[in-house]
Amino acid sequence: MTMRGGFNRKIMSEINVTPLVDVMLVLLIIFMVTAPMLQSGVDVQLPTAGMAPLDKGERAVTISIDRSGRVHLQSHSLTLSEFRRRAPVVLSELGGRPVYLRGDSRISYGTIVAVMSILKGAGVERIGLVTEPDLDQTRQP
Repeated sequence: MTMRGGFNRKIMSEINVTPLVDVMLVLLIIFMVTAPMLQSGVDVQLPTAGMAPLDKGERAVTISIDRSGRVHLQSHSLTLSEFRRRAPVVLSELGGRPVYLRGDSRISYGTIVAVMSILKGAGVERIGLVTEPDLDQTRQP
């Protein structure tokens, strides 16, 4: 006497991948929606220059200076004097990585130089200035 569904059942050794695919598609959609929001950063009107874009190559730290002269480092918005006080502590962990400075084109040159001076004083050796490409100069004739 055999019971229905009892001992005569075979063990199923195949994995059902449908739930896995469903979860992966949902995660893909979430990342596609949130990725542009993470890249936004601080609204800075960059100056233009006739240079070709550089390949970053390695992970760099980006510091932005907005129109009001506030320095934005990661998620912190600092005045110049606050940045001067906190920069040595925050930037000591860079380990030789370059720092890219994004300065609004409407601020004074002195503010950019002051931030660069603070960075040099904090031990940063490689500082790059970020600009927008000038499309008229970068086009080939």
